[in-house]
Amino acid sequence: MGLLISFLLTVSTFSLARSSSHDGWSQFRGNPNLTGVAASPIDSSAAIVDGRVFLGTFSGDLLALDLADGSVLWKYFVGEAGIGESSPAVSHGLVYIGDLAGVVHAVDVETGKAVWKFETLGEIKSSPVIVEDKLLIGSYDEHVYCLDAKSGKLLWKLQSNGFIHSTPAVSQGVAYITGCDSILRAVRIEDGKEVHQIDSGSYTAASPAIVGDLAYYGTFDNEVLAVDLAQQAIAWRYLHPERQFPFYSSAAVVDGRIVLGGRDKLVHCLDATTGKALWTFPTGARVDSSPAVSGERVYIGSNDGRLYALSLEAGEKLWEFNAGAPFSASPAIAEGRLVIGSQDGVVYCFGKKQ
Repeated sequence: MGLLISFLLTVSTFSLARSSSHDGWSQFRGNPNLTGVAASPIDSSAAIVDGRVFLGTFSGDLLALDLADGSVLWKYFVGEAGIGESSPAVSHGLVYIGDLAGVVHAVDVETGKAVWKFETLGEIKSSPVIVEDKLLIGSYDEHVYCLDAKSGKLLWKLQSNGFIHSTPAVSQGVAYITGCDSILRAVRIEDGKEVHQIDSGSYTAASPAIVGDLAYYGTFDNEVLAVDLAQQAIAWRYLHPERQFPFYSSAAVVDGRIVLGGRDKLVHCLDATTGKALWTFPTGARVDSSPAVSGERVYIGSNDGRLYALSLEAGEKLWEFNAGAPFSASPAIAEGRLVIGSQDGVVYCFGKKQ
């Protein structure tokens, strides 16, 4: 049975901050630093580039939609295993995504035709990151891979000691990779050599967000960490004093604040320097969705079926949208629109009031 996609343009009195025309949301978390600043069931988050929306579905389709009206421009079928949380990246005229059979696909952005494929030995939930002519991605076969983005040729791979669920974050020629072995690895992109590693103390599924010399991410030991990459040490740890649940959501970092969701049903905002809690916002279910920030607003989904718009300053609810199905995917923001998919297979687009 095919996946039914409905694309809704919701006009809101709370407008999104419009990016400049050359800006897009071309990969998971919007940029290689994974800061999240300004998608059958859908856990894959959208990429938005040049008036098009790209996202994957559990039924196995990589979709290209028109951002203006949601019409399907093309479908590319990856296979019966489907697409999980891997989110597309767009570069070099190609759309890249991983699937649950462990295959990385490169698809022509205009035609939806396969250009190349690369097989790993485990399912892929990590999202591809493009750095110049290289593609980085993790696999459940316990490796991170670096491929030639144009041909799919293997350039190098690095062994870890556990599944790699997270997406690599990139800063100054180094990829930072968290994993199920509790280790944050710093890997030189040029040749795949490990520069150093830091023990997080716990299994980590969230992707690190990097600002300056600090990496921020949550763990399954119910903590949020700030890691000093220069000192190769934990700068601070945050643990909620009462509600101690894992963090699966990846953080957004902006203006000295860290925002992320928790499986304690809360959205948390922390001081980036000290780790002190600035505010929390309660939802009705766990929050696996990773937030996106546009202007002074935070947008995040919850498994309670709602998309929330919150003030960055105080965590006050500005508006909510009830989809009636969980939002575990993360919002993508570009060209004055916000796009997110729900677990009942509906893709929602929110736009500026005219």
